Amino acid sequence: MHSQLTFFCELDGAALERLFENRFIFDDLKTLGASVSLGILDFSYERVEVVRKLNQLAIPVTAWLLLTKEEGYWFNLENHAQALKRYADFKAWTDKNNLLWSGIGLDIEPDINQMTDAVSFRPSVLKKALKRYFQKNTLKEAELAYRKLVVTIKEDGYFLEAYHFPFIIDDRKAGSTVAQRLGGLVDVPVDREVLMLYSSLFQPLGNRLLWSYAGEAQAIGIGITGGGVLMEGRQAPKLLNWDEFTADLSFAWQSGKPVYVFSLEGCVKQGFLPRLVTFDPSGEVERPGTTIVKHARKGLGVFLWILERPFVILAGFAGIIGAVLAIRSGKKRTKKVIRNDSTRFE
Repeated sequence: MHSQLTFFCELDGAALERLFENRFIFDDLKTLGASVSLGILDFSYERVEVVRKLNQLAIPVTAWLLLTKEEGYWFNLENHAQALKRYADFKAWTDKNNLLWSGIGLDIEPDINQMTDAVSFRPSVLKKALKRYFQKNTLKEAELAYRKLVVTIKEDGYFLEAYHFPFIIDDRKAGSTVAQRLGGLVDVPVDREVLMLYSSLFQPLGNRLLWSYAGEAQAIGIGITGGGVLMEGRQAPKLLNWDEFTADLSFAWQSGKPVYVFSLEGCVKQGFLPRLVTFDPSGEVERPGTTIVKHARKGLGVFLWILERPFVILAGFAGIIGAVLAIRSGKKRTKKVIRNDSTRFE
C-alpha cells in the first residue's frame, strides 16, 4: 500500500515472540511493503530471533532505542550519558548476533518518571522544570552529547530518525528553546524527524492537530491503535477504531510523506493489519476545521517567544512603570500651575 509505511512495535522479548508466532504478520508486512520500528526494550534471545526472521524476509527494521524506566525510558535532556551507553551496548549486541538494521530511532520525550509525577500533580515536577528553564547551559551540554551520539551513529553507517511531539515545531518557529527546557527535550539533528500526531492522544482536539502540523512534518506518526507503555496514575488513551484509523491514515498517505503507525501490536489485536492489505487510502477524506488549533499555536508561539526573551518582559514592566510615573508627575505639574494661576487671579 505504501512504500514508506512503518509500524512501531514496543514489546518486551517474551511478548514480541508471542506476537510473531502468527506467521501471517510477516506476510502482511511483506505485502504492504512496510517497515518495523522495533523498540529495543531488552537484548533478549527472543528479540534476536524475531529480528533475524525479519532480516531473512527482507522486511526493514529500525532499532528504536529505549532506556530502562529508572533511567527515564525515553531519551531526554537529563539522561544523555545513559543514551550514549545504551547505543554502545546496542552496537555490541548487534555485532555479536549479526543483526541488520535499516536505521536507528531516537525517541525524544520527557522523563517517564517525571511524567508520572506530573499526572499525580506532584510539585517536584514544576520545581525541576523551572530549574531547567533557568539553566540554559544544561541544554547546551545535552545538545553536545547528542551530537556526539549522532556522529557515532552516522559513522557506523546508519540512517537516523527522531520521534518528537509536534510542539518542537512551534519552539523552533519562535526562535526558542523554552519548550525543550521545560519539557526536558533536545532538538537532535537527524535524517528524518517523525512528528507523533496521535489523534487519540490529543483529545478533544483529535485529528485537528494532525491536520494542523502535517504540512510542516517530515514524516507523520498516527495512532494510537493499542499498546504502548502505561504510566501509573494515567488513564490509558482512547484507541482509534477502524474508521478513525483509516481516516488519519488516508490523510497522512495522501500527503506523500512517510507514515508511521503506533502500533503494530495494536493493529494486530484489533484485526487492522490484514484489512490494510486491501485498503485503498486514496479516497476522499473529510477534513476537520483547524481554526482553534491555529489560534492556540499562535498563542503558544507568542508565549515561547516572550519566555525565551525575559528581558522583553522586564523592559515592558519598566516602560509601564515609567509611563505611570510620567503621568503622575505631569498631573502634579498641572495642579501646581492651576494653583499659581488661581493665586494671580485673586
